[in-house]
Amino acid sequence: METADSIRPMTARLPRLLALDIDGTLTNSKHRVSPRTIASIRKAIDAGIEVVLATGRRYRDALAIAEQAQIQRPLVTTAGALIKAPPEHHTQFRAAFRDGVLEGVLQVIDAAGHEAIVYTDSFQDGFDFHCRGFDRGGEGLRSYLARNVSLARVSPDLHTQPPPDSFAAFCMGSEEEMATLEAAIRDAFGDTTSLHVIRSPRYQGHLCEIAPAGITKWSGIERLARAWGIEAADICAVGDDLNDLPMIQAAGLGVAMGNADPRVHDVADRVIGSHDTDALADLIDELLEQGLGV
Repeated sequence: METADSIRPMTARLPRLLALDIDGTLTNSKHRVSPRTIASIRKAIDAGIEVVLATGRRYRDALAIAEQAQIQRPLVTTAGALIKAPPEHHTQFRAAFRDGVLEGVLQVIDAAGHEAIVYTDSFQDGFDFHCRGFDRGGEGLRSYLARNVSLARVSPDLHTQPPPDSFAAFCMGSEEEMATLEAAIRDAFGDTTSLHVIRSPRYQGHLCEIAPAGITKWSGIERLARAWGIEAADICAVGDDLNDLPMIQAAGLGVAMGNADPRVHDVADRVIGSHDTDALADLIDELLEQGLGV
């Protein structure tokens, strides 16, 4: 790990792909993208760099931020489980659970006394996820549901009969509760799922993110990079939480925000400043300067 005061160049040339987390990285603590960051991203795009958002957010949420940041490339959403391309909202990739796995995971969740939110690829149908009801779960989940009523479909039998096109799920609770749930799912289903426990950036509590095996933000970034003929060594990935670890570890330059989880700092090639100090813009400007020989 290197600090902002000890910076090594990634390469003698520009990165060809810049993979950016949203919450805590691209957006500040007010959940906005600063004008200076937007300007730096525009300069990177003009220099020929592919700028891709890789986020745990739903596609609809990620799309709003991409439009704000003037990023028009496919979006790696739901921690890699769904890749869609604006403006036509074409699905380039949707993950799928092995037969019986999601049903079994949902039974573990139910037995533990938690509620699951289950994602489907239904953006163009006007909704994003399924739940068993709006009055279930803890305070954080009820707040999430209250804010997203119009984007939910109530499925009372969700925990036994999830929709066939379900591609990911999550639960919400305290950090201890979600860590315990993660361990229970891992014990029951081994390597058939991809799991992360992260702090909720906009709601109270922590999230246990659940996806099919092998699905991460990095798997999504790698899928796009392969299609574009870009090697891992030519990718710079920036993030702040545990679901960013795979892309930070695998990219040619893995960067942690100063506000990142300390475990992300530990594996990053570099640690920069906070999302509230335009540190991402500083990083992009530096990469452009060194790559263009400015």
